[in-house]
Amino acid sequence: MNKPSRIDFNSVVGILLAAIAIAAGQTLEGGHIGSLLQAAAFVIVVGGTLGAVLLQTKVKVFVNGMKMGVWVFYPPSLSPQITISQIIHWAQISRKEGLLALERYAEVVTDPLARKGLQLLADGSQPDKLREVMEIECYSLESYQRKSARIWEAAGGYAPTIGILGAVLGLIQVMENLSDPERLGEGVAVAFVATVYGVALANLVFLPIANKLKHIIEEYAVMREILVDGLVAIADGENPRLIESRLKGYIV
Repeated sequence: MNKPSRIDFNSVVGILLAAIAIAAGQTLEGGHIGSLLQAAAFVIVVGGTLGAVLLQTKVKVFVNGMKMGVWVFYPPSLSPQITISQIIHWAQISRKEGLLALERYAEVVTDPLARKGLQLLADGSQPDKLREVMEIECYSLESYQRKSARIWEAAGGYAPTIGILGAVLGLIQVMENLSDPERLGEGVAVAFVATVYGVALANLVFLPIANKLKHIIEEYAVMREILVDGLVAIADGENPRLIESRLKGYIV
């Protein structure tokens, strides 16, 4: 259910288009690309934003959120049709050989949630108890994923403010060096570029990543609903064709 797929070119094109648009706009206004490359401003905005996010987040959630960021470019391969096909196969096996026969599939399936569900079926769990256990597991997994994805949303909220902080620091440097004209330009550059970094990173990187992760998490939730409904239907002894017909209703 969650094998990595090929690269998502929409994400690559989107971030490249945003970067090119900013660079082109700077050039068309008569500026130089080099003026946007300020190490001090970058350190202030990125370091400050990272520190703020770490302050509000547990380490485990933060690390998982960073790992989930890879999904933006390499999204997990979620195929409802494949999952439905697996469920129908399990339903056919259970009708022919009994629920206990599903235990051998629980030993080889890679998805932890499916493994747990198949083991519960093989153990003879009642349908209502099976649904209860599986739904708790689904809620826990989805909640953890959403908490992890929120670190990007939090970064999008902090970055513009940290950018303003960088601008103030740059202006302080300007005020301290009014008698040294050669350093005035550097201070003003840091001031304005820090603001650009903060706003750009928030609206072109962090918030889009957060929204894309939310979409992927919703797809995961649908996959889990399909799995739970299918396993409960098997526990109820429903006809595989009826199970397939109902589960296909999840596919838009």
